[in-house]
Amino acid sequence: MASLKDMRVRIASTKATQKITKAMQMVAASKLRRAQTAAEAARPYAERMDTVISNIASAATGSGNAPQLLAGNGSDNVHLLLVCTGERGLSGAFNSSIARLARDHAQSLINKGKTVKIYCVGRKGYEQLRRQFDRNIVGHVELRSVKVLGFNNAEGIAKTIVSMFDAGEFDVCTLFYAKFKSVIAQVPTAQQIIPLQIAPKAEAASASAMYDYEPTENEILNDLLPRNIAVQIFRALLENNASFYGAQMSAMDNATRNAGDMIRKQTLIYNRTRQAMITKELIEIISGAEAI
Repeated sequence: MASLKDMRVRIASTKATQKITKAMQMVAASKLRRAQTAAEAARPYAERMDTVISNIASAATGSGNAPQLLAGNGSDNVHLLLVCTGERGLSGAFNSSIARLARDHAQSLINKGKTVKIYCVGRKGYEQLRRQFDRNIVGHVELRSVKVLGFNNAEGIAKTIVSMFDAGEFDVCTLFYAKFKSVIAQVPTAQQIIPLQIAPKAEAASASAMYDYEPTENEILNDLLPRNIAVQIFRALLENNASFYGAQMSAMDNATRNAGDMIRKQTLIYNRTRQAMITKELIEIISGAEAI
């Protein structure tokens, strides 16, 4: 059995850990509101951009010379997985859920005989995926030094992805991130961004109205499609940022509660042990006095 001194050290250590988790919870809560506002503000623009491009694309697909970012290059043998995760841990299953979704998708493609390449955005996803797919990772970007996420961060990643596609390094690109739903719910999401998938509702809407485009549809798409990729990546980064702080806030709250339970149990054991030792000493004193 541990001595009273060891128990006191253990209780003090648990209390210090509780203070740290409580502080991290408060920091995550303070940053969550701003990150959630940014993520929710980006959703309408990204969704509207997707709708506009889908409407234009539905008119351009029949022309036979649609841009490759829209129509693809006619092959789907090489897949690029753009996996966006966090830079830090202590956030529950946030990072591992995204990595698991990407890992399952990659393994499914490999089982079908496809070639898989992985481009990681975020340190935690890179650390988890390289254990199994080290040879498949073709790029890695860390945003740990970025204090406030900006569109230029996503635009740089988008330019790299588009240049890889233009060079024929892959055929299909799928974006992985966690969509923020609430503080306790973050949904791992997979979204194909190259070639662009046209939503059926956009096709139906375009069928009910006729538009004349100036310049031509393909010229508009050549300008909008690369920008749309950057917009979707930027949205994914903002959703990830809000999801990270929500997951960290929830995880640190649970850690603080667990630390409180441990402190109560350790204190109870400490008091019982101390009381038993005092009782034992009293019995020894009384026994010695009676022997005299």
